[in-house]
Amino acid sequence: MRIMIKALFLILITAAAYPQKTLTLDEATNIALQKNSTLQKSTNTLKTYESGLLASYGNLLPSLGARGTWDWSRTEGGTTLIQGIPIETPSRDTRSYNFGAGTDWTIFDGLANYAGVSQSKNDLDAARFSLERLKQDIVFQTISLYYNIINTKELLTVKEDDVRQAQKNLETITERNKLGAVTLADVYAQQVTLGNAELEEIRTRNNLETSKADLLYYLGLDVLEEYDFPEGFSTNEQNILEKSVTQEEVSVLFSDAINNRFDYKSALLQLESANDGITIARGGHFPVLTNSLGFGTTADKIGNLFEFKSYSAGLTLSIPIFLGWSVDNSVEIATVNALNKEVELNDLERDIKRSIQKTHLDFQAAEKSLNVAEKNVEAAQENLRIEEEKYSLGSSKLLDVLTATTSYTNARVSVINAQFAYIVLSEQLKYYIGVIDYKKYE
Repeated sequence: MRIMIKALFLILITAAAYPQKTLTLDEATNIALQKNSTLQKSTNTLKTYESGLLASYGNLLPSLGARGTWDWSRTEGGTTLIQGIPIETPSRDTRSYNFGAGTDWTIFDGLANYAGVSQSKNDLDAARFSLERLKQDIVFQTISLYYNIINTKELLTVKEDDVRQAQKNLETITERNKLGAVTLADVYAQQVTLGNAELEEIRTRNNLETSKADLLYYLGLDVLEEYDFPEGFSTNEQNILEKSVTQEEVSVLFSDAINNRFDYKSALLQLESANDGITIARGGHFPVLTNSLGFGTTADKIGNLFEFKSYSAGLTLSIPIFLGWSVDNSVEIATVNALNKEVELNDLERDIKRSIQKTHLDFQAAEKSLNVAEKNVEAAQENLRIEEEKYSLGSSKLLDVLTATTSYTNARVSVINAQFAYIVLSEQLKYYIGVIDYKKYE
């Protein structure tokens, strides 16, 4: 017993020395936007699209290059007999200096270079929109995980109240049993009720710790680190609960989504990029006209390097006659890619409609469920009060009190679940419409 008391005392001292950090929804979302690894990789990948656009502009410009060479050779001398007369040949060093510069410019290649610029622009803009949508994904996922914690925390409060009430009832029934007012069976039944209430409290507490670990893991934080979370509803959450569902048509919500959804905008640009790919592939059927300019000089001494200069200019027309159907294959691949992008765009449209319709209906049902749950709490509470009074007067059975207690607890649980379901569905509808605001969390 002493060991347990010392251990409890040590835990209390440690908790006082290291207070828990309170993590708000805004802070959690900000951390997610800063530390999410997928977002970091997508941000880094965006630089490759920017570099690709710059390279595509470079394909429209002439290429310029320069070269310089230096050569040295040595011929050893010797004696050579010419008509019997020995002739001495001296050793000789030879040096050569060369410099040249040139430019090549593709004047026409079937408009493939211009289509390349358009494709790179579309790819870059599509990647930017995808990044924006990813941020919305992260915000909504964080909101869902965060509200799961708050929801479970509120449920834990109900379970703790249930345990305290069961303990209080057990003490009352035990005293009344000693006075002979109730049977021993009532004591045993209340002991079972208390045990079940304690078990539910443990399960809910475990669920709370699991939901905390899920959020901390998603945020990239240490799951063993202790964090506290606010209780009750914020002003924004209270405003959501007080706002009724608008009877807006799904077609109107879908129209808003088409205008707002970053992933839909990205899919449109990906389709345009795929069509640019067809133009690029078809460029292989056309002749390629290139222009070249050159300048060069050579000398045996570096001081004489620019005394002897040469210039060149030329046009080259390359006409593809037969390339083994490789161009046709490239065109076919690009065409199929464009067709697939169009199918993906149509699938996304239908998915947006389905998601908005389902969420809108669920949102309406959640509002009705919340209203019913709030009324059930009032009714169950009043029924419990009546049954407890009747039992204290000996005109009711303990089973009736236990049934009323269970109904009241379930009603409280239902209203909490309904409240948070309503809040999450409100955010989910904004997410599907594409208007969930991530910038306020950055």
